[in-house]
Amino acid sequence: MSKHFKIPAIASSEITPEPVYLKRRALMQAAGLAALPLLGGVSRAAQGEETTGGAPLAYREPDSAAGGFTTGEQATPYADVTAYGNFYEFGTDKGDPARHAHQMIIDPWSLEVDGAVRKPGKLHLEDILGGFDLQERIYRLRCVEAWSMVVPWVGFPLADLLQRFEPGSEARYVAFETLYRPSEMPGTRSFTSTIDWPYREGLRMDEAMHPLSLMAVGLYGKTLPNQNGAPVRLVVPWKYGFKSIKSVVRIRLLEKRPRTTWESLAPEEYGFYANVNPNVDHPRWSQASERRLPSTLFSPNRIPTQMFNGYAEQVAHLYKGMDLARNY
Repeated sequence: MSKHFKIPAIASSEITPEPVYLKRRALMQAAGLAALPLLGGVSRAAQGEETTGGAPLAYREPDSAAGGFTTGEQATPYADVTAYGNFYEFGTDKGDPARHAHQMIIDPWSLEVDGAVRKPGKLHLEDILGGFDLQERIYRLRCVEAWSMVVPWVGFPLADLLQRFEPGSEARYVAFETLYRPSEMPGTRSFTSTIDWPYREGLRMDEAMHPLSLMAVGLYGKTLPNQNGAPVRLVVPWKYGFKSIKSVVRIRLLEKRPRTTWESLAPEEYGFYANVNPNVDHPRWSQASERRLPSTLFSPNRIPTQMFNGYAEQVAHLYKGMDLARNY
């Protein structure tokens, strides 16, 4: 039976920053897999000391700042990115994903693509990691709870993946599903959870095909940690973070708009579009500013929130003529 889901209180991050950039590796390797081909290029972010965890990836640097593919803002330390976040399959506390996500098995893995496509099929882990031209994208990440990060992702455009399966002309929306394995995901077994698992998200087709929409397989030059959505997740930088679904196992192209998880749980609070908008508050808190990690109780590091999370130049045209207060 569906009940109203109460979001846990927002805590401050107390994590001490550590060196966050790593040097380029000559070969790309996936955890537990054979070495994959070198893709070339040394990233702007490939400087400083090595981070811990993950297998090194080879990728090319961001295309351009003008396209929104990178930002001059300082990247959030690796420790904060990997230790603080939401992944309710593992619990509702911000530290639960880092504590429990090691239980999730990611190899073998398959990603199914079906629906309104001419060539439905599956990609296996080696296809995901080795079958696309990987590139770095340094994006802002803004949570609906009003905290934010800057993350150097490694991945490939969602459009590249969708085009491989040849979308039909009737495809208007793209629906996504997260892995659901209760034996490995303690949050899904909680008697207090009212989420109808698996977690679901969706985009309009033009949003999905936009160059900024990314399927991420790594961050800070290495494969994704489990708590950040390994082995493949969506990143849509102009939308609130809950749209960037983690650990994706299925993508469906649809003619009609899919019903998403948070929209189903609390439609008055979480709409389908979820575009970052400082002028439209959440019913329970302001969206005019955000707490940029790392932050502490005595140094909250608050900054103004930008329309479309700073990507208005790239994406505002997608919503021309729409009432963004109603289509939130």
